[in-house]
Amino acid sequence: MITPKVNGTKVVFGPCRLSYTHVFAKHNPNGDAADGKYQTNVLIPKSEKETVKALRDAIEAAKQAGIVSKWSGKEPKKLALPLNDGDDKDDELYEDHFFVNAKCNTRPGIVDRNRQPIVDEEEMYSGVWAIVSVTFFPYDTNGNKGVACGLNNLMKWKDDEHLGGRVSAQTDFDGVDTGSEDEDDL
Repeated sequence: MITPKVNGTKVVFGPCRLSYTHVFAKHNPNGDAADGKYQTNVLIPKSEKETVKALRDAIEAAKQAGIVSKWSGKEPKKLALPLNDGDDKDDELYEDHFFVNAKCNTRPGIVDRNRQPIVDEEEMYSGVWAIVSVTFFPYDTNGNKGVACGLNNLMKWKDDEHLGGRVSAQTDFDGVDTGSEDEDDL
C-alpha cells in the first residue's frame, strides 16, 4: 500500500482491488442507465490500518462539514456512513476487508501507472487493482442523511483474476481446433 494522501475530505489510497466496476459507462442496477452513475466498490484490507484511519479521518471531516452545512448544527441520530465492513456482506471476497462504494455523475479520470489515459474499457474491470482518489461529502436527501463517497480518479495498478467468473475470450477458446477455413465444412 502507498501512504495515503489526505486533504480534508479527499483521500488517495491503494492499491486496492475493485469490484462491481462500471467506470466507462453509467450503471443503474434498476436498469435505466440514464439515471445511473459511474461506480466501483473499493476493497480495503482490514490490516491496512493507516489507510483505514485516513478514510475514517476524511469521513469525520465530511461529517463535521455536514453538521454545519446540512444538519442544522447537530449530528443526526441515524447517519449512513460509507465505510462498510465486508464481513457483513455475503461474499467471500469481502471477508477481512472494509469497502466503500465510490460513485460519480461524470466519468472519472482513468490512467495507467505511467499516468497515461486508459481508453480501452477492458483494462478496468471487477478484479483489477488500482490506486483510488475519493472525496467524502455529507448529504440530506428526502430525509436520508449521511456521508457519501465520491469517485474522483483511478490509476490501474495491476491485473488480477476477473471477479464474477468472467474469463477472456482467448481463455475460453484456447485449444479449439478451428480447422480449415473452407465454409463447405459447416
